Amino acid sequence: MNLEQKIQSYGGALNMLRASNDRTVIFPGIPPEFTNWRDEQRAWHHGVVLFEQSFHMTELHIRGADGLAFVSQFATNDLSNLEPMRAKQLVMVDPSGHLISDAIIFGESADFLRVVGPPTASNWLQFNAEQSDLSIEVNRNENMIVPRESRDVFRFQLQGPHALDLMRAVVDDGLPEIKFFRIGEFKVAGHTIRALRHGMAGRPGFELYGPWDSQWDVRAKIEEVGQQFDLRKAGSVTYPTAAQESGWMPRPFPSIFYGEDMRPFREWLPAQSFEGTCSLGGSHVSDDMLAYMVKPPELGYGPMVHFDHDFVGRDALLARKDEPSKVKVTLAWNNEDVFDVMRRSVGPDYPRTKFIQLPIPMYATFEYDRVLDGDRLIGLSQWCTFSSNAGSVLSTALIDADAVEMGKEVTLLWGEPNSNRRTVEDHEVVGIRATIAPVPYFDKSIKRD
Repeated sequence: MNLEQKIQSYGGALNMLRASNDRTVIFPGIPPEFTNWRDEQRAWHHGVVLFEQSFHMTELHIRGADGLAFVSQFATNDLSNLEPMRAKQLVMVDPSGHLISDAIIFGESADFLRVVGPPTASNWLQFNAEQSDLSIEVNRNENMIVPRESRDVFRFQLQGPHALDLMRAVVDDGLPEIKFFRIGEFKVAGHTIRALRHGMAGRPGFELYGPWDSQWDVRAKIEEVGQQFDLRKAGSVTYPTAAQESGWMPRPFPSIFYGEDMRPFREWLPAQSFEGTCSLGGSHVSDDMLAYMVKPPELGYGPMVHFDHDFVGRDALLARKDEPSKVKVTLAWNNEDVFDVMRRSVGPDYPRTKFIQLPIPMYATFEYDRVLDGDRLIGLSQWCTFSSNAGSVLSTALIDADAVEMGKEVTLLWGEPNSNRRTVEDHEVVGIRATIAPVPYFDKSIKRD
């Protein structure tokens, strides 16, 4: 069965997604906590943290002289200057101009591109590659949510105020200068590896990767030297909280479920693909799929939409480029309300409230909670986690531009009305006060020079 057939068997994509018992994002291969998630979160502000990325991300390897020309057909941003030893964020939309996925594309050599990110990005490119007559060869290096012995490369990030000092201390013959979103090559513990200079959680850092079998020596060296720099390894419940403080939206709703233009892709995808098993939850329930879909400018990707080349969705984005769009903000949840909801969710009295699990309250792959100003619906809250650095639950929301006022108190509706998912307990939907705050929540300290 393919995804389109599965959708039809449920009477529509929204019905299928709301019936799925899939929870939130899975980060395999590592324990939930190496120490405790509170101190692991504090490490990217006060020391250095190691974010494990070897297991959960999908890679698509594109080789051949036409690799860049192929990917450019689907990228909203200009990739013409993507040269070897450089990387870029890759943003892709459907013909209606709504986001399919983003990812990071690495220029490994003149004829080798590596796309790293969520499975939807690799799925979309692989589907189109199989129909392309360009001179390319595409190979998939699958994530390890289904356990396997090994894969092409290991991958992890070092982030935080001490990351640069740690890197200088572990590199064998001196750390080369690596500019922002450039790739450097060097040796650690005698092994040649590479690193992308960028930041996560708004902190400066490096994304290291290299041959799978070399990782043990590299890790041992970094962990040994890292003791001098207060290195902490982030567990699987800590990792997804890092995006919150930087304001990056890790899992926006993909537009692949919408419209006839995307039907061939849905017919290509297996029913048990990521797209076929993910879930939709939260207090916002709509029969209009457009209510969940997002456009690049709403996520802050407006500067990554370049109309000087042809790409899928260009005409739709060009036609709407002057239309007002939602604005991305942070919502800082009121602690009194959060703790009251937690108390009521496990107390003896009914009706109970929806349990808030820390540090990740989300209970669906795609979570959409209503945000109200009085009785007016002004937007939707999506990715939410608890931040020890902020001392509260933070969520990233898209709200009406005329409702954006820093410091203003709004109400987030918490819970899922009339849920038919077994993973969601009986409860009543309640309001949680939240304060509108900037994105990113903390000032970024990523060095771009």
